[in-house]
Amino acid sequence: MSDSVSQLVDHLFRHQSGRLVSHLVRTLGPAHVDLAEDVVQDALVAALRSWALDGVPANPGAWLTRVAKNRALDVLRRRSALKAKYADVLAQQALRSGLGDEGESVRFADELDDDVLRMIFACCHPEIAPAARGPLTLKLACGFGVSEIARAFVAAEATISQRIVRAKRQLRSGAVEIEVPTGGEVGERVDSVLDVLYLVFNEGYAAHRGENLVRSELVDEAIRLTRLLIDHEGTALPQAHALLSLMLLQASRIPARVDDHGSLVLLADQDRSRWDQARIAEGFRCLAAASGGEYLSEFHVQAAIAVCHVTARRDADTDWEQILAHYDTLVARFPSAIASLNRAVAISKVKGPLEGLAELDDLGADVLDGYYLFPATRGELLSQAGRHEDALAAFLRALELVTSDPERVFLESRVRGLS
Repeated sequence: MSDSVSQLVDHLFRHQSGRLVSHLVRTLGPAHVDLAEDVVQDALVAALRSWALDGVPANPGAWLTRVAKNRALDVLRRRSALKAKYADVLAQQALRSGLGDEGESVRFADELDDDVLRMIFACCHPEIAPAARGPLTLKLACGFGVSEIARAFVAAEATISQRIVRAKRQLRSGAVEIEVPTGGEVGERVDSVLDVLYLVFNEGYAAHRGENLVRSELVDEAIRLTRLLIDHEGTALPQAHALLSLMLLQASRIPARVDDHGSLVLLADQDRSRWDQARIAEGFRCLAAASGGEYLSEFHVQAAIAVCHVTARRDADTDWEQILAHYDTLVARFPSAIASLNRAVAISKVKGPLEGLAELDDLGADVLDGYYLFPATRGELLSQAGRHEDALAAFLRALELVTSDPERVFLESRVRGLS
């Protein structure tokens, strides 16, 4: 029983913690963001203890919501008893108004009346530094840990932690409201919101830690939230359609990304008959909707690259010259180290591994220091070029950095092959 309870609580932590924090912050106000995080953690710990003894309740989400709200109310009562605070009194009133329903769970209404989206838009407020918006959102609205966020941004944990602390201070100050903006304010924030949703999707598509390569709950949540954006008149922008297209086209490959033992399967080796054709078809429809006008976003270009992959019936049919042309556009207009790394792979497919290695050398290891795919990619290209000792050293370096079990197993197989 204790093992099953532990697994259930872990499942709820992955699925519900971010949603519940977003719900509580909306109820309590941004001044109480730290309190919301604390009581959600307390509720999860209480679940481990209580459910092992008394059994799992019929509605675990409602139980967590109620316990978290009661704990928040207790804290606010103690605070106001020591020193009257207007914000605490208002928060108590808001909590009391929502404690009567035993069947209560975190509510997700139509369109943008959604607690998680409200939190994401708040975290992407123009008053919050651009570099802090993504980390803050992943921490509060998605329940990511600092180490996961640091890996997603290819940054040091201390740097990410400092950004989050400064941004949360702005939330607590009351300068930022947990509301979806209207009118022109939507356009000011939507690009940051889309960037964050893509980060959530990427963490689900290729998890940075754990025994599973894919965290399907994050993939599904990112797609759900992006669908809400394109269903809303104020946010149904070309770049939103392009992002949803990209997500769907990439997610279509998930059934073939791991074998029956959970091991990583490279794109070239995947059974393409297992790709999700319904998601591919929807992805094409979204890309068509994104194509009106002259606006070109990063997501348009990346979706075009994904199209090249899903339309190839075999790996040998892949139009790598077209993919390289898209990466040329991506690097020129939306430069990033990750885009340059992927472009080097495309160059190796078109011009050979030595040309790809030359591009990697120009990029420089220091740019992607700590990102395991850099040495892993070098290892693949070095192996193709016949430089097996150098390839072995590169794969060993990648093993020092990787944290996902399926990716670790894959790299270990490469090391054994070269050894």
